Formats: sequence, C-alpha cells, structure tokens
Amino acid sequence: MLRIISLTDAGLALAERLASLLEAQVMHQPKPFSQCVQQAFNLGDQLIFICATGIVVRTLAPVLNSKKTDPAVLVLDERGEFVIPLLSGHEGGANQLAAQVAQLLDSQLVSTTANAYQQPLYTAGMGCERHCSKADLLLLLEQSVARAGISLQHISALASIDIKNDETGLIELAAQLKIPFLCYSVAQLQEVAAQLQTPSDYVFQTVGVYGVAESAALVSARNQQSGETATSELMLAKQKSKVATCAIGRSYKL
Repeated sequence: MLRIISLTDAGLALAERLASLLEAQVMHQPKPFSQCVQQAFNLGDQLIFICATGIVVRTLAPVLNSKKTDPAVLVLDERGEFVIPLLSGHEGGANQLAAQVAQLLDSQLVSTTANAYQQPLYTAGMGCERHCSKADLLLLLEQSVARAGISLQHISALASIDIKNDETGLIELAAQLKIPFLCYSVAQLQEVAAQLQTPSDYVFQTVGVYGVAESAALVSARNQQSGETATSELMLAKQKSKVATCAIGRSYKL
C-alpha cells in the first residue's frame, strides 16, 4: 500500500491531490504519530511524507533494517516543489516512485544517489497481442517514457520474449526507432523473476514467465552492461493498454 502522510493543512491539500493521482491512502496527523508511522513502515507500505526531513529521520530511525527489505520513503515540501527519495532508492523503488511523483506534480526531483552521476542506459520491454499494430505499440511506449520522465531517444533497445521474435509490430517499431529488437528465452527471463513488481500467475501459465514486459526490460537493461556483476532495475513498472504491455528498465554505464 502507498500512504501519504501530512501534518499541516497545506500538506493535506497536496496529499489529497497526489492521492487522487496515485490511488494512495492519506494519513493526516495520525496519532500517536510515531506508532502509526512505524507500524505502516513495518507492514512494508511505501510512505510519502509531506513535512520536514528531520521529522521523518527521527521517526523511522528505530525501525530501519536494510535497504534490501525496507519500503520506499519519499519526502516532499508543502508546496510540492521538491521530491526527495529518502530511503530504499533502488531496491525499494523510491527513486522510481519519486520520478513518477515529480512528473505528476511537475516538481524538481532531488536525487542524491551516486548512480545519478553515472550514465544511465534505458531499455523498453514489451508484450502484446498477436498482430498488434505498430501504432498501438508506439502510443503505449510514448506514454510509458513520458511517465518515466525520459524520451524515446533515451531508449537503446526494445525487448520481448522469444515467441514474439516474428511480431511485425514490434519489429517495425524497433526499426522506426533505429534500435535493436531483442528477444529472450523463458530461461533468460526467469533470471530476473525476483525483481518483478507486477508478477502475474496468468502470464506464467500462458508463456512460462511471470511478466513479459518487466522481465524483458530488466534483462535487456542488464545486458547493456558487461561482466558478472551487471545489474538492472525497473525504472517504470508494467504499463498496460488494451493490446500491449510496456516496462522501462535501467542500468548504468560504469
């Protein structure tokens, strides 16, 4: 669950506006404050605070565990001008969530992660119905990169599952963008199963992986690097249209 926590009237107005865009639950002046916030954190809820950073740090300090398991925590100012991914930027998805919030509010993303100063590499993973048109695929991809805060020019590869290696729409889309169209086997896509944000049992029963778009995005982004330590992350989780899915993967040129 995503919760937005506010302490002032101005913060509440921003919280309600943001909640309507993100389908989040607003917690305004929860009491007792520390207990309520820590309980939500321990449940694994992603938290967006609209208050001073110091309040958040002091409140969550007793319950922090590991960046690999702690949920994402963001901090915004009351005017919504700045968005700070405070905790669990990569593993917990705070960086991705912060980028989404910044896009929705037209705010300044304030990222302090070292990776922000390295060259990011982006790939798009897509799945679709058979004979899906290039126009439908392009529309979804354009919407997805916009939500991710990047442009089509940032995408270095288009990827999918190997049963789509003859999908005309995907082939034509990659050709139009002048990027490679990469297809991966079920075994290759299963390597990133633990990183999926929207796994689907239905998709698994159909094609053998829990998500085509997210898996393909992660594997193709990872493969933009070299070496045994190559890693990737989802910049944008699966987006859906009536006929296709799309996710954006990211790695960094080291």
